[in-house]
Amino acid sequence: MSDRVSTYETTIALIRHGLIDYSEAWQEQRRIHGEVAQMKRANTLVLLQHPSVYTAGRRYDVSERPQNGAPVIDVDRGGRITWHGPGQLVGYPIVRLAKPTELVGFVREIEAGLTLVCAEFGIKAHCIKGRSGVWIRDDKGDRKIAAIGIRVAQGVTMHGFALNVSPDLSAFEQIIPCGINDADVTSMQKELAHPITIEEVSPVLERHIFESLKRVCR
Repeated sequence: MSDRVSTYETTIALIRHGLIDYSEAWQEQRRIHGEVAQMKRANTLVLLQHPSVYTAGRRYDVSERPQNGAPVIDVDRGGRITWHGPGQLVGYPIVRLAKPTELVGFVREIEAGLTLVCAEFGIKAHCIKGRSGVWIRDDKGDRKIAAIGIRVAQGVTMHGFALNVSPDLSAFEQIIPCGINDADVTSMQKELAHPITIEEVSPVLERHIFESLKRVCR
């Protein structure tokens, strides 16, 4: 995917990147966040992939760091430690919330949108009480297919979600993803048992996430 900016129903701008370094994307997030907060830019959703990188939110424990000594970028989102890499579709919704104090409601809308994305591809995903993100739950146990970590400042969100489409899941073996040590991490490709690409999933995700965002932003 090449970089592209478009709009969705004139209320939310969409920026599509291909593979972009995490630190570079974080700088872009902060710049867009400031512009959205100052009403100089429309609400914006950034979609991209990252080269392999571990990031840690404000609640992570040092014991969760990668066992192989890989570097970790500390960030100001909620949540704990996770991994990003090729084959994972990452979204950063940078939007003015209609109800800035109801962050849980915002997270639930994003979870609902991601659940619908999975459903369109024949994957039965769920939200699990007490655990953020989107999950598969069946007789094989609980498996996380999408992670969410959000920050709100000046009534505007940043950071976001990561949907595992077809990444190399072995990177998660080096950490305790999101601080959860009693469940596995999975991907759409693993659950479907056949290849699937970011290009196939992106338009479906855009449609559902924009519907979610429309319900919570102003």
